[in-house]
Amino acid sequence: MPRSASAPVLVEVAVDSVAGARAAAAAGAHRLELCGCLEAGGLTPSAGLFAAVRAAVALPVFAMLRPRPGDFVYDDDEFAVLGADLRRLRAAGADGFVGGALRPDGEVDVDRVAELVALARPLPVTFHRAFDLVAEPARALEALVAAGAARVLTSGQAPTAVAGADAIARHVAAAAGRLIVVAGAGVRPENVRALVDGTGVREVHLSATAFRPSPMRCRRDEVDVAPPPAPDRLARRTTDGAVVAAVLAALRFA
Repeated sequence: MPRSASAPVLVEVAVDSVAGARAAAAAGAHRLELCGCLEAGGLTPSAGLFAAVRAAVALPVFAMLRPRPGDFVYDDDEFAVLGADLRRLRAAGADGFVGGALRPDGEVDVDRVAELVALARPLPVTFHRAFDLVAEPARALEALVAAGAARVLTSGQAPTAVAGADAIARHVAAAAGRLIVVAGAGVRPENVRALVDGTGVREVHLSATAFRPSPMRCRRDEVDVAPPPAPDRLARRTTDGAVVAAVLAALRFA
């Protein structure tokens, strides 16, 4: 159901630096989602980054819980890391968390989401845009309600929230106040009012990404220090033990 144009809307900004946090706060943002590595979709922030942002701004800070890029299907080791990070960030002063887990069939991993909610309690948990990869959004929404998630961040299973506005409106209606639907992806000044009015969301999310030139005067543009790109967006980067063993073997016989 569309909301009145005068209804207040909370603006959350995703940041991955102290400078970004300060800029968002100075601009009037209501809440931060603090991540590491926004270019990878956001990862768990380091302890140092969280402490610096916490000291720099007075805004509520929700911390991302995502141990690696790629998909959202976690093995036991990865989920243990995720839980350990949650405890550390809660002790450091996080106001909430953004995380989640899926099963390989595209269903919400309800048991693990419920465990995150229990670990975070009484702080809220937002289920992140893994929601936009689920097999059946209506069923996933009910799973998140059952697991106790406070919010779900979504573009309506579309490349941008504007493109997915009809689906977001359906999610808002289906949620019926049991959790908060947050619209995110491609939110900009020229579309946010229509997005809010057309979907009924109470909260919007954006990174407000811009780029500025590097101060480096010494350039070696032929050298790329980043690893090669993944073959697809959900692929997991890993360590190939066979390659390590082969390098060691080659050195033994050199």
